Amino acid sequence: MLYLDFDGVLHPEDVWRRRGSGPYDATPPGHTLLEHAALLVALLAPYPNVHIVLSTSWVRILGSVRKTAHRLPPALRARVVGATFHEEMDAYLFAGMPRGMQVWADVQRRRPHGWLSLDDDGEGWPAMAREHLVLTDPVLGISEPSVYSAIQAKLAAIGAFSDACSGQV
Repeated sequence: MLYLDFDGVLHPEDVWRRRGSGPYDATPPGHTLLEHAALLVALLAPYPNVHIVLSTSWVRILGSVRKTAHRLPPALRARVVGATFHEEMDAYLFAGMPRGMQVWADVQRRRPHGWLSLDDDGEGWPAMAREHLVLTDPVLGISEPSVYSAIQAKLAAIGAFSDACSGQV
């Protein structure tokens, strides 16, 4: 299972939203939204049993897992099985939790055989979850060479597992 943030992972973390036109990358110049999605497709290609749970705030902002996943390329979209936030949750309570606790709560709910989280926010991660986090560069995201290598190593470690909870949303 891969827990996926977008901002600071698939593109620089400074993303804003315009009413009516959606999210846009504010800084630095020359970057685009989801610019590193193809890198993630390549990283995941050897591991067809690795599913994605969206841990991005985009799910709350766009209003659904489906709308958020639709922004991803088809190869990633097909792997999405849900999000750390879902409609039965209190949005304000959830938003007040550190990202690490949001992910950890979802891991406790889904109980994947193996999991990894890609995020540029390292604050508030419980000790038992930190080993599953690959902390990304806030601007370069997963394209930063040491981050890319760390993801490869962690995927190899969990890649042999298939998630029994692949259908859970």
